[in-house]
Amino acid sequence: MHRQNISKALLSQCLLAALISTAGAASALAATPLHFPALVQPASNEHHAGKVILVELVTPDIAASKQFYSGLFNWAFDDIQSGDAHYAAASLDGRPVAGLIQKSVKAGEQRQPAWLTFISVRDVDAARAAAAQHGAKVLFEPHTLADRGREAVFADPQGAVFAVLASSSGDPPDELAAPGEWIWSSLITSDPDKDAAFYQALTDYEVFDITDADGPQEHLQLASDNYARASVNSFPLNRPDMHAHWLNFVRVDDVAKASAKVTALGGRVIVEPREDRHGGKIAVVADPQGAHFGLMEWSDADSKQVTK
Repeated sequence: MHRQNISKALLSQCLLAALISTAGAASALAATPLHFPALVQPASNEHHAGKVILVELVTPDIAASKQFYSGLFNWAFDDIQSGDAHYAAASLDGRPVAGLIQKSVKAGEQRQPAWLTFISVRDVDAARAAAAQHGAKVLFEPHTLADRGREAVFADPQGAVFAVLASSSGDPPDELAAPGEWIWSSLITSDPDKDAAFYQALTDYEVFDITDADGPQEHLQLASDNYARASVNSFPLNRPDMHAHWLNFVRVDDVAKASAKVTALGGRVIVEPREDRHGGKIAVVADPQGAHFGLMEWSDADSKQVTK
């Protein structure tokens, strides 16, 4: 794996104190007969391999989830239904921001609602071959959705579930996310080096070592097009039994206030607000149905451009 060092780490360590199981999320997305909206409107020819371009929530109660996220982030929703299938496209000030899909949990089934991370690739079938070659499990084979593009769902070598998508309408531009939009994604894993090499094989990421000189945990950064895309972090020292997972962060103006609002809306705080490497704050929270996500402050002066 090609490794480089940078003098200033761009992003913080992420902690998560609960398991996210997304295999059920993947099955719902693959099997539901819905007409999904285009990712970019109007369509463009812009593509950013390695960028997280979509995050979708699978929830047993889509009405309650809509109420929570509209109250927390002021998201608006456009409902799409086909028979018993129900999808809600979330937007903020007219910009697509997420998707919600309803999936009932059967009695006695141990499944936690979760956000599923979609990474941009140019060729889903080539990504499928590379993923299988490098130790991933193919959970759902490549398939094409009208207006969405071609996608597939995998579990990486450490077990973290994610999706790849070749958007037929292009990728969202590389612009700084506004408050209420996704700002960052982190992979928490038992073997950051091995997982970073795996994702590098899929998307040709550049991998930067952003580990603190005196820090006990490893932190790597994934970049493409000289733009920081995600981080790969080792498990917290007090949670060596944790399962590998992706965790996505929404930008907020004030993490403490947003965390308090999460609680007021029926969610809970998993990791209390704490200072990150920039001097801002992050927190990990859960919505009322149990889906985990992060909150992150981000200054307009901070860039995601990579300094080599």
